[in-house]
Amino acid sequence: MVMGIFDRFRKNPIEKLSLRELQEEEIRLRNRLERTKKEIERIEKKKKQLFQEGIGADVLKKKMLAQEIKSLDMEQKLKLRDFTTAQKQYTFVKNLIVVKKYEKELRKIGLWDKLARVEPEQLESVLVKVSLDGREFDEMVDSLNRVFEMDIAEFEGTEDQTERELMEAWARVETGDADVEEIASEIASPKLEKETEEEL
Repeated sequence: MVMGIFDRFRKNPIEKLSLRELQEEEIRLRNRLERTKKEIERIEKKKKQLFQEGIGADVLKKKMLAQEIKSLDMEQKLKLRDFTTAQKQYTFVKNLIVVKKYEKELRKIGLWDKLARVEPEQLESVLVKVSLDGREFDEMVDSLNRVFEMDIAEFEGTEDQTERELMEAWARVETGDADVEEIASEIASPKLEKETEEEL
């Protein structure tokens, strides 16, 4: 996984990254998100097909198909993890672009210095949690100030919930307790699609 800009960000203060570099990274990440989403959809289609093949098949065939579905579940889990990581990076870069565009104004009110002094990892975690795109300057400043005061644990809790829901959905696939359409809609997760559509 190429993470050049993130490695550079961790080594250099916020001033060192140019707007052009950030915009190039935004495009790269958006393409990665779209690619990963297509791969997740491809796996979903394959799982549906395998499930349908098993209807009325003998036990041996069902066992073989179950193994394939389990293998696809694992692949899908990795793709979803990749998607989540890319989505966080994409949000971070988009927000960093907004911050860079307002650099002059942020310097005037003293917030730029605060951002520049923050540890890169902390700034990254702050900029992953807000959506600054399309906001007015005052709104953006409020969002940044608010998120600096928030507890990171709140956000970790929501991630764990999503992971638990995915694990339960996979378990139902593997035991055959749910039909293929139900599984497909749960794994596709309306929340995930909604976020993706907003982001892209």
